[in-house]
Amino acid sequence: MLTDPTLPAAAELLALLTTTGTEPRPDHQLEALALAVAADLPVLLWGEPGIGKTATLNQLADGLGLPLTTVIASVHEPSDFAGLPVVGDDPAVQGVPMAPPDWAVKLVRTGHGLLFLDELSTAPPAVQAALLRVVLERRVGALRLPDGVRIVAAANPRSSAADGWELSPPLANRFVHLQWAFEHDVVVRGLGGTWPRATLPRLDAAGLPQAVARARRAICGFLEARPTLVHRLPDSETRRGGPWPSPRSWDMTLRLVAFAVAAGTSREVLSMLVRGTVGDGPGLELLAFIDRMDLPDPESLLADPGSAILPERGDLRQATLDGVVEAVRKRPERARWDAAWAVLVRALETGAPDLVVVPASTLASLRRDDWSVPAAIERLAPVVTLSRRVGASR
Repeated sequence: MLTDPTLPAAAELLALLTTTGTEPRPDHQLEALALAVAADLPVLLWGEPGIGKTATLNQLADGLGLPLTTVIASVHEPSDFAGLPVVGDDPAVQGVPMAPPDWAVKLVRTGHGLLFLDELSTAPPAVQAALLRVVLERRVGALRLPDGVRIVAAANPRSSAADGWELSPPLANRFVHLQWAFEHDVVVRGLGGTWPRATLPRLDAAGLPQAVARARRAICGFLEARPTLVHRLPDSETRRGGPWPSPRSWDMTLRLVAFAVAAGTSREVLSMLVRGTVGDGPGLELLAFIDRMDLPDPESLLADPGSAILPERGDLRQATLDGVVEAVRKRPERARWDAAWAVLVRALETGAPDLVVVPASTLASLRRDDWSVPAAIERLAPVVTLSRRVGASR
């Protein structure tokens, strides 16, 4: 009996098309997602339909060696997460247990896995309310999900979601929100058969206590300076469905900062995570505060200006020079004034000349009548003069 060879050939062709490889490749989005998963925090990926959120989760699960369990939130009832009541022989004595769905039972049996809650923004408010317990307490019905289970969700913006709802503030405040966008090069290379490899961040075991101490110092120091940001519920419904500051989200931020420090994460990745937890405004303020924590001590620079090591980044170098001038203004002494000029010369020799113009002008205004002009000013005079000429010609 002859068989049609079309179907076997089609199956072979499909197998070839779905066989892809991976490669180590810098990907800030994927790195931020992997770090949040390592920190055991629920993550919510926001992005337009069709840009690869689901495919990313499949790659992440494969890269981490975790079985992936996908639950489409929008097609479930609240009882699918809260559990179905099962009446026993004597409910007055034994109570009425809440039976969990099969996917939760399988996760408990496996002991680990990646739970993917898809289409979260199209789930009705009653289902979102039932999901609160899953995300916060990790309970589905009468079962508690094992510690080895990580939770990631995905949602489309309301403008592109069919019959979508804004997330309720209690549910939104329990997620790390990551804005997901496709990168042209990644898509082209992936369609060619090679996708970025998802790996958990390597944590410096010897530096874990220092990472925790640094994270606590950053968050506590920032909130001491900005007490109104401890809890700020946004006014608009749309913003309430995203990241916003609360004691809960600051606790999540502290964990992420500690993990980022221990992993040596880039500032771009840390920015995505921090802004995705407490919002853009508070997140950017926190990043600026962390940057200032890394600035050299002005008094150390004044004590040994010849050996001064200044930040490479222009904004941090500018802040450092401003700090040196401010230190002299607070305690004006001839020796300190001369040392500050030496620091500015050092900055001129090792970086962009325009960064010394404003500090030099401010420092010059602090001169006392009995202070002679140091020779170092001659090195700075051309830069300051040129800047003034450019400003006058505008």
